[in-house]
Amino acid sequence: MKNNVLALFFLSFTSLVFAQNKEVLFTINDNPYYTDEFVRVYKKNLDLVKDDSQKDLDKYLELFLGYKLKVEKANKLGLQNDTKYQNELKSYRNQLAKSYLNDSQVTNALIEEAYERMKYEVKASHILVMVEEGALPADTLKAYNKMLDIIKRIESGEAFDALAAKFSEDPSAKENKGDLGYFSAFRMVYPFENAAYKTAVGSVSKPFRTRFGYHILKVADKRMNRGEVYVAHIMIMKPATPDAELQEKAKQTINDIYKKLQQGESFESLAGQFSEDKSTASKGGALQRFGSGQLTSQEFEDVAFGLKEKGELSQPFQSQFGWHIVKLIDRFPLQPLEELKVDIENKIKRDDRSLLITNSLAKKLRAKYVIKTDAKLLVKTKKAVTNAFYEQNWVIPSSNEFQAALVTIENNKKLTALDFLEFVSSQQKSNAKTRPIQNLTNELFEKWLDEQVITYHNDNLENEFPEFRFVMDEYRDGLLLFDLMEKEIWNKAKNDTIGLEKFRLDNIKNYQWKERMDVDIFSSTDEKVIKKAQSYLKKGKSIDFIKQKLNVNDKINVIVKSGLFENDYDVLPEFAITKTGVTKIVAKGNYFFVTNVKEIKPAQPKLLNETKGKLVSDYQQFLENNWVDELRKEFNIKINTTVFEKTKKQLQ
Repeated sequence: MKNNVLALFFLSFTSLVFAQNKEVLFTINDNPYYTDEFVRVYKKNLDLVKDDSQKDLDKYLELFLGYKLKVEKANKLGLQNDTKYQNELKSYRNQLAKSYLNDSQVTNALIEEAYERMKYEVKASHILVMVEEGALPADTLKAYNKMLDIIKRIESGEAFDALAAKFSEDPSAKENKGDLGYFSAFRMVYPFENAAYKTAVGSVSKPFRTRFGYHILKVADKRMNRGEVYVAHIMIMKPATPDAELQEKAKQTINDIYKKLQQGESFESLAGQFSEDKSTASKGGALQRFGSGQLTSQEFEDVAFGLKEKGELSQPFQSQFGWHIVKLIDRFPLQPLEELKVDIENKIKRDDRSLLITNSLAKKLRAKYVIKTDAKLLVKTKKAVTNAFYEQNWVIPSSNEFQAALVTIENNKKLTALDFLEFVSSQQKSNAKTRPIQNLTNELFEKWLDEQVITYHNDNLENEFPEFRFVMDEYRDGLLLFDLMEKEIWNKAKNDTIGLEKFRLDNIKNYQWKERMDVDIFSSTDEKVIKKAQSYLKKGKSIDFIKQKLNVNDKINVIVKSGLFENDYDVLPEFAITKTGVTKIVAKGNYFFVTNVKEIKPAQPKLLNETKGKLVSDYQQFLENNWVDELRKEFNIKINTTVFEKTKKQLQ
């Protein structure tokens, strides 16, 4: 309901029309309302209204004035101070502001890049030399030189996988020799993904840095994305001990199950009985749909993706977990970009690459706004941060000089040195490692300033973008109007039983039953059947008796509709009914009808409970119409007729 109300007041940005000049059109208790808003709203809604009277400018002024009177009343009642209202308005603003707090050019480029990568899967191995993000230069250089030594050994002909097993500091390398299998976009950290997709098949990358340390990788293969599969499986687990007899027993069990499947037994039933994967057995063996690289078993993935037809079964096969039989339920190829765009953008926002968007926006805003920094105070402020930060026990020193403005944005937003130091204090738990402390404070200052510039931009969207301000004003008024209408009109109309009954009696001519008939209407496509029904009715036979006699051999030859209907209902006018009893037979369309009229009720007023839906709606409209008249008396209204006439000429 709220959406319908609010939709009357705002549309998409593209429909907004702006006036170049504005004058006061009218005042309500000395609060001015301007011609630019009136013109904009009139033009915006011109194609929406179906009632031509609303296109009449004099009548539209009355509607607009009534709307603003209600908003004034809402503010007078203090509805704008309601916490629920404020939270809803804040939530809407945050949603609306997203497109203004985003570098669309960078975002779109990242979306396109990610989708192009999602078309392919890369198989790669890597070697990792670990080094912390904020390591000292000496430690960073040591790790880098270690990686250079490994590269020299590769260039001299040593096998990549052997070196990975020997030197890589990835804990899994000893077992998998650095092999990561196939993966696609968003499966690895962004710098790693970049290196994987930019390195040719068979080649080794240059050293690159992630938050884990230095890597090199070797690309073994690149193939088209296989999409996702939805499969079920039956699993007999690998024996806990390397016992040949138990191994053979497990293999025999899976083979016996496979034979049962070939004999036509239900996969789901056998999975429930025999599968030792307890998390899926009760669901017929069904797994969550998955893509390449999402399972820890390459053998399982390859078999699952090797199935082509829905319902197709694999032969029994072995993985590191045990023996399996897999059934294909469905396949899901990569969807078009248009269908994945929103999902990709959401993934980008949760991914390392989101920093590219934030940094790009901050860079543009820094160039856009006039930002002044007190250089001397900045030096003193940075020196106040000590190595105690790394132990998370640094305390902001007490000094009045930190109350001074450190940064000024556009000459109206002042940020003190204390503001920055409080930000530094909040970052202690982030476990930042950058050293020495001077480098860390430099990083933190740039991060803080970026955040402050973006915050300033967000806080000033209404001032910088007229279309944003207009939409927010309309939404703000629309929310207030909804809450006011709910309080003053809708709830009152629903709950004021005495008022409803009085309104019904005052307007009784609008709530009348026509002549009504209590009838059983028999219909059939066969005239002979309907004649038999008529005969039975004249003999006083019941509906059940007639249906039992005429609906035979599982064939429905006659159907019956019973009820109290007004005299113009459906086929009733065809009978020209004037008395009770069995009627003549009439034909309409492909059907034949006969009716048993049990009672005829004269036209009469509807009771309150018989017309409550329409009555409440009409009463609401009545209350609202009278309410606007009352509001006109409550508030002092002054319309500038000269300005209105000039505005009319411009619009006409």
